[in-house]
Amino acid sequence: MKYCTINCTVKNIEDAKSLSKHLVNMKLIACSNIIPQITSVYNWQNKVEEESEVLLIMKTKTSLYKKTEEEIKKLHKYENPEIICLPVIDGSRYYLDWIDEQTI
Repeated sequence: MKYCTINCTVKNIEDAKSLSKHLVNMKLIACSNIIPQITSVYNWQNKVEEESEVLLIMKTKTSLYKKTEEEIKKLHKYENPEIICLPVIDGSRYYLDWIDEQTI
């Protein structure tokens, strides 16, 4: 697969905007959708937690995933951030071409 989306959660909208802008400026992602106010339930250090978070859905090329992951880890405030890469099986040719134009 040539393209992928990367899901990542952050604590708040400011962190989401900052991370998204950084990755777009570096041309590692073409864009990021920011979905505010999701509720995450998870087990952390033997305790079930429930937190309000913000979800990022970032569009990029699969070849840029590792570099993008490294940048996210450098800037992310969580000890173990969610960084999940999902393949794009198909899509609008115009949109996929735009991803190519916007990324390195």
